[in-house]
Amino acid sequence: MIIVENLSKSFSGESVLNDISVSFDKGKTNLIIGRSGSGKTVLMKCIVGLHDADAGSISFDGRDFIQMNFKERQDLRREIGMLFQGSALFDSLTVEENVMFPLTMFSDMSLKDKRDRVNFCLNRVNLENVNSQYPGELSGGMKKRVAIARAIVQNPKYLFCDEPNSGLDPKNALLIDDLISEITKEYDITTIVNTHDMNSVMEIGEKVVFIHNGTKYWEGTKEDIFNSDNIYLNDFVFASNFAKKIKALTTRDH
Repeated sequence: MIIVENLSKSFSGESVLNDISVSFDKGKTNLIIGRSGSGKTVLMKCIVGLHDADAGSISFDGRDFIQMNFKERQDLRREIGMLFQGSALFDSLTVEENVMFPLTMFSDMSLKDKRDRVNFCLNRVNLENVNSQYPGELSGGMKKRVAIARAIVQNPKYLFCDEPNSGLDPKNALLIDDLISEITKEYDITTIVNTHDMNSVMEIGEKVVFIHNGTKYWEGTKEDIFNSDNIYLNDFVFASNFAKKIKALTTRDH
């Protein structure tokens, strides 16, 4: 479990996060939703240490991240997997080398063991016989799956996904959602996903946190969304035709 308490962050005197407190559950897909510029990406970056918070605390299973020294933070980061919005694969490295990169950087495994682990992770994301290919030879959906394989190659306890469906067609977006959810359950990971995709929320949103103008305005399950009277959440969620149709069906069934 990751617990954030009274977290605040400003840039050049402008407040971006305002006294946010929230917990993210182990073994669940925890989604942070909100409009572009709402602060959700800054929140994620503060949690993983890419930004230093101005105030508040962040704990990983009882370990206070903000109070850790440099080495302690490095050790913790080995337990973290990251799936970046643009996949962030190295164009000059093969698929195998991309997935192996964290092992090369942070482990003393033999080359054979590293290759075995890479192949296991590629098979887990349903990719075979692509080891020698380069990112430029892959489709968008395949790149995302390679990035997921790299994110889980070190058996992380915590998985962070920033807009994992960005740039994907609906079919591939659904595949990535399902894969993230399956891996979360299979390995009992604490997974945090930043998204503004309501399809993802309805598919895998076991816990949903809504950020508006740097403040946490609401949290609950995907089922709770349709009974919420939070005007800011409703304005965000039901701006999409998809959500309107779902709400109409839910109201009709009741």
